[in-house]
Amino acid sequence: MQEKIIMGIDPGTTVMGYGVIKVIGKKAELLAFDVLKFRAKDDHYLRLEQIFKNTSEIVEQYMPDEMALEAPFFGKNIQSMLKLGRAQGVVMAAALSRGIPVVEYSPKRVKQSITGDGNASKEKVAGMLKSIYGFKEIPKLLDATDGLAVATCHHYQNNTILGNQKSYGSWDAFLKNNPDRLK
Repeated sequence: MQEKIIMGIDPGTTVMGYGVIKVIGKKAELLAFDVLKFRAKDDHYLRLEQIFKNTSEIVEQYMPDEMALEAPFFGKNIQSMLKLGRAQGVVMAAALSRGIPVVEYSPKRVKQSITGDGNASKEKVAGMLKSIYGFKEIPKLLDATDGLAVATCHHYQNNTILGNQKSYGSWDAFLKNNPDRLK
């Protein structure tokens, strides 16, 4: 059976959740889930540097084969969206610089794949993940279970007929697998 490690990230500029699972065949096993905290008082660019460094350290520790990110939802505050998008880009760069393909999922799709309800609360998602993986208690910061949910969503999407989305580690790989796009 083929084994792969999936890292899921819920990007954030002050709190970033992550989860890492090992998949053997169709069975997923929890390796880790936690949050990274960044000082809100620090300069935004300093936080971006810390996000890159910390993400790179987790990547080095677990050596994931694939990374899944929760795509930012659209809010009313443009400045917050820009900062979140930058954080997401830094996380992507940490993965892509090591040749790890990256896939994004909407928050609604993540919730749908874990609970069956695209509008489920963070608490309901955390409870379902506790049931799936059997961890003892739900963490105070649900960003940790959000990151785990993204990894689990990616695993589920790759094990369904409709969920076989392709992801690419580079533009060249995309073009190689989609020659009709050159026309």
